[in-house]
Amino acid sequence: MDIWQLKIFTSVVDEKSFSKASRAIHLSQPTVSSHIKELEEYFGCPLLDRLGREVTPTKAGKILYAYSKKIIALTGKAEYAVSEFLGRIRGELAIGGSTIPSGYIIPALIGPFTEQYPEVSISLFTGDTDQIIRQIEAGDMEIGIVGAKSESMVIEQVKLVDDEMKLVVPADHPWSGRESVTCSMLFGEPYLGREEGSGTWKSVALSMKEKGFDPQGLNIRVRLGNTASVIQGILNRAGISILSTMAVHHYVETGLLKTLAISDLDLDRCFYLTTHRKRTLSPVSKTFAEFAGKKLRNRSRLET
Repeated sequence: MDIWQLKIFTSVVDEKSFSKASRAIHLSQPTVSSHIKELEEYFGCPLLDRLGREVTPTKAGKILYAYSKKIIALTGKAEYAVSEFLGRIRGELAIGGSTIPSGYIIPALIGPFTEQYPEVSISLFTGDTDQIIRQIEAGDMEIGIVGAKSESMVIEQVKLVDDEMKLVVPADHPWSGRESVTCSMLFGEPYLGREEGSGTWKSVALSMKEKGFDPQGLNIRVRLGNTASVIQGILNRAGISILSTMAVHHYVETGLLKTLAISDLDLDRCFYLTTHRKRTLSPVSKTFAEFAGKKLRNRSRLET
C-alpha cells in the first residue's frame, strides 16, 4: 500500500466511477482497476461494490476512505512544511469562479501568482455562483471566487473586491445619449436575463426588490448562460441588460456599447473569496487565498 494507491482509491469513491476517476487523475481505467485490486488484496477484503454504473465503498472501504483522506491531507501538510522551510510552494491548485471572476479577476491573479510560485499548476473551473458553491460544499473544490453571498451555513466568504454594474445598451439605442435611467423604464424594454444561479442576476433581483420593484416583471425574452452571450445579444440588438462594467469595458472604450446608471437602484456589489467553513485548506489553496487577499481586498474597484 502506498499514498498513490490511496489517492486513486479516494478518487474512485469521490467520482463513484472507475472511468471518471481515471479521467480525473489522468490514468487508464485498467491501471486504476489494477491499483484497486492490489489494495483489496493487501487488506484481504472487497473495498468497492460495483452497483451497475455506480461504484460505492463497502463498509471496509468507508473506513479506509476516511483514513485515506486524513493521510493524504497530512502528506500535503508535510510536503508544504518542507517546501516552506526550503522557500518553495508547489502542487496543484483548482480554483472555481463565476463568470466575471473567471473571466477577469482570477486571470489577473494567476500571472503574478505563478511568477511568484512557479512550481504550482493551476486549473480554473467556470460555473455560475450556485454551481461553484455546490462544488465547494461537496468537497470537489477547495476555493472559489463568486459574486453573491451564500446562505449556506458551511460556506465561508471573505470580501475581495467591489464591482459596479450598469445598464448596457447598444451605441445607437435611443437611450445612448443619456447618463442614467430609472428602474421603471426597464420594464418597457426587451431584457436579456441570466440564469437563476447567476450572481449577477441575484444582485440585480435583490436590488430591485429592495426598492419595491418586481424583477419578474421584466420583459425577459431569453435567459443566457454567461456574460459573453449577453454581450453578443446586446450588440445584435436582441435586448438590453445590467452587467458588470468589467465585462463591457472594451466594448464601451471602442464605442460599440454604452453604459448607463440606474438612478434609483444600488447596483454596487462585491466578489467573495469562498471556502468551506469546516474544511482545512490545503497549503497551496491557503497560499493563493492569502495572495488574492493581499492583491484585491480593500480596493474600491478592480483595475480594468
